[in-house]
Amino acid sequence: MRVISGTAKGTKLNSIDDIATRPTLDRVKESLFNIVQSKIEESIVLDLFAGSGAIGIEFLSRGCRTAYLCDKSNKAVNMIHQNLEKTRLQSNAVVVNKDYKKCLQDFSKQNIAFDIIYIDPPYKDDIAVNSVEMILSLKLLKQEGIIIIETDEREREIENLKKLDVEIYDCRKYGRANLIFLN
Repeated sequence: MRVISGTAKGTKLNSIDDIATRPTLDRVKESLFNIVQSKIEESIVLDLFAGSGAIGIEFLSRGCRTAYLCDKSNKAVNMIHQNLEKTRLQSNAVVVNKDYKKCLQDFSKQNIAFDIIYIDPPYKDDIAVNSVEMILSLKLLKQEGIIIIETDEREREIENLKKLDVEIYDCRKYGRANLIFLN
């Protein structure tokens, strides 16, 4: 796993050897960033369920203003700090070691809103749509902001997203992984 582009291009990132953590494949990451590249400059990004921090770090490397990386696992948060240090991108990163619900509530209390929110919960946990619902109700997404969900349950997520006030404007499939783009 490595940083694909930007100031930290080519830096190898540490990953967590744990069956609950599944790093986003480089080909998925590359496609994702080709799609959102024009929205990254000076953006405020949330990497929810950050794992090793690879997605948030990629956003930082490509020029986002601030990336918030949230994960409830102490092991993951330690890995994020190691990877931020390795890439020298700590100054624009905020690492939060909390459950996603508490994390989102805290952002709301701090009046933080995001341009891009990346949601990649463990595939077995059916919480991606719950996350989106909470983000919308707490008004954490800016007017022109986007949400990206990574999932292996595309049909389930799309069916549940239809019940929310969001527009699905793109879906991509990469083997087991699916990216769903919302605004």
